[in-house]
Amino acid sequence: MPIIQPPPIDTLAILPVIVVSVAAMVVLITGLFVKHQQSDVLSAISLIGVLAALIATISLWGQDRSAFSGLVVADSYFVFFGVLSLGIVAMTIVLSTEFVQREGFSPGEYYSLLLFTGAGMLILAMSRDLIVLLIGLEVLSISLYVLTGYARDRWTSEEAALKYFLLGSFSLGFLVYGTALVYGATGSTQFSAIEQALTNQGLLANPLLLAACGLILVGFGFKLSFVPFHMWTPDVYQGAPTSITAFMSVGTKAAVFGALLRVLTEALPSVRGDWVSILWALAVLSMILGNFAAVTQRNVKRMLAYSSIAQAGYMLIAVIATGPAGRSALMFYVAAYAAMNIGAFGVVQALSGQTDENTNITDFNGLASRNPLLAGLMAIFLLSLAGIPPTAGFMAKLYVFSAAIQAGYLNLAIIGVLTSIVATFYYLKVVVAMYMRPASEGAPSIRVPASLVLILIVAVLFTLQMGILPTFPLNPAQATLALR
Repeated sequence: MPIIQPPPIDTLAILPVIVVSVAAMVVLITGLFVKHQQSDVLSAISLIGVLAALIATISLWGQDRSAFSGLVVADSYFVFFGVLSLGIVAMTIVLSTEFVQREGFSPGEYYSLLLFTGAGMLILAMSRDLIVLLIGLEVLSISLYVLTGYARDRWTSEEAALKYFLLGSFSLGFLVYGTALVYGATGSTQFSAIEQALTNQGLLANPLLLAACGLILVGFGFKLSFVPFHMWTPDVYQGAPTSITAFMSVGTKAAVFGALLRVLTEALPSVRGDWVSILWALAVLSMILGNFAAVTQRNVKRMLAYSSIAQAGYMLIAVIATGPAGRSALMFYVAAYAAMNIGAFGVVQALSGQTDENTNITDFNGLASRNPLLAGLMAIFLLSLAGIPPTAGFMAKLYVFSAAIQAGYLNLAIIGVLTSIVATFYYLKVVVAMYMRPASEGAPSIRVPASLVLILIVAVLFTLQMGILPTFPLNPAQATLALR
């Protein structure tokens, strides 16, 4: 009887995923024995787990390790997105400290779910197989479904979780069906096998592969909120706890954009001419509808939701440009967006207070007189999102538009600039409310906990640093591409 030999596994290649997953289980079990008043202990353990995973991830820089017969790879590209993903998780843990203490829910479950989202993000960044990509996407998504509805005493949170779950499951169906068709057409789900099949046959000559690629792009469109797959975004962003909205807006984009770029450059490079036109249309629709819809919003969380749709369109320009300039521009943009958007939602969380509902633009009236520091920080974050120098948002858009022009997409860059002008209008509406309108009578006092102050300081430092000295993270991004 033949002996079945398991494939060799490079443990170091998957060590970051192991570390963060073990940390999640330790936090979950420890939560059974820790009182709610001692939730800081669990947040500290979670941060230690993230730090250990960061060290394991950074140690892989410059290497090209693989595991499970090449289904996952730990290269420098993974290190960049892995460090970014874990940094977002760490900031969300600190951002959530007050929320967890205030709501009285199980802190062990909350922090363990956040860590599991980190594991899903790492799996997405290292996947070289569609099935592994699906696993990473679902580990990330299932945790987010629960976290979105974690404020169980508010019906808006429960409604948001249900909508997110239903539409997220629907979008998963496109990815699963597309993966099945890929296997039927090529006999494999690995990116290298797909690329070889497309090189030999072409896309139009194989109806199964053509349908599969279309379904997979639709699935990515739902996860990244491209128009017309964006319907869930405003309601979910408004209903979810603000700390989770902040994580969802940047964490999901960082992980899924990293996976999308790997799919397009490793599995579908030979049919670039076929998918570029589709992504071009999605980028234009996202920038136009996202920005114009945001102009009409009175709730800041909904406004930032439509803003995230438009920002996804700008990031998609970098994907379309491809080449080293486009890829490095995307990586820089994702990092810049993480800093400025987490900072913006951090200010919203500070202002919303106990109810997590004081998020209308009128609630920002007179904020400069009530809390000058919060108003100043919010102004910086909003101006950065609008692309005003000298902030990270300006440099991010500059790199993206430059990459588009170099790749011959001048029309796309012009549309991006024009829609950015529209975006400036609705971001400045909040700035005007903070500095030029009087505070409402009986406006609640604003208490900013130390943990939130720390996150806001870190976010504003990165926002300004990337605008004034953009060599970090641009140089690591370029070095990553050189090492691939």
